[in-house]
Amino acid sequence: MAQVCQTTMRSSPPQAAAPPALVFEARGLKKEYDDGRVQALRGVSFRIMQGEFVAIIGPSGCGKTTLLQMLGALDVPSQGILHYRGSSIADLPDPSGYRAREIGIIFQAFHLLPTFTAMENVQMPMFETDRSEAMRAERAVELLKSVGLEHRLGHFPAKLSGGERQRVAIARSLANGPSVLLADEPTGNLDSENTKNILELIIRLRREQNMTLVLVTHDLNIARMASRTIEMRDGLIVADQSTTPATA
Repeated sequence: MAQVCQTTMRSSPPQAAAPPALVFEARGLKKEYDDGRVQALRGVSFRIMQGEFVAIIGPSGCGKTTLLQMLGALDVPSQGILHYRGSSIADLPDPSGYRAREIGIIFQAFHLLPTFTAMENVQMPMFETDRSEAMRAERAVELLKSVGLEHRLGHFPAKLSGGERQRVAIARSLANGPSVLLADEPTGNLDSENTKNILELIIRLRREQNMTLVLVTHDLNIARMASRTIEMRDGLIVADQSTTPATA
């Protein structure tokens, strides 16, 4: 009688998840203006990992916007080291290319070009790429649809509400598929209802696209939505802690 041999299958051990990549690293970062009489940053050190949602809080003049501008290569440090994925931001050969390819920036004041339509404003960062005219237009429509403005494609900023202008600015910041989104008081010029809607939109887009989000705010209710809060005062980091995000 033939025997049936059974082979025991051994499952391979589960693979450990890869640690998140290091996106930003600052060591001893200083920024001085007016020949050193104004010290905006006075020795700041931190690390930000891929996928984090970091809120930078503090009173006006504490250095949080200066820090965000350095992350976006809109300013350079007076001293210290600031790296993006291991490369010095201050030594980038093409800062505008870095912003176009890697970074999306949302400003409090929108900074839309008044003589261009919503669709044209969204296309502006794409001129740094090799996309064709048709591809730029298609991408702009796609992005404006994603922020609920498919019915406002041909409208100029003056014909848009504050909330709609910020939605266009968000769509523009995503034009080239950045891995990092920098937001400087993105709801500072909006009423409470639009603030809630814009925050929900930013957080949803960040989650869907697995972006790193660094958001400057003086509003503690907004900061509570982040997974980590960095508190600044007088050009220094005085607290850096992980938090349990609240819902928008």
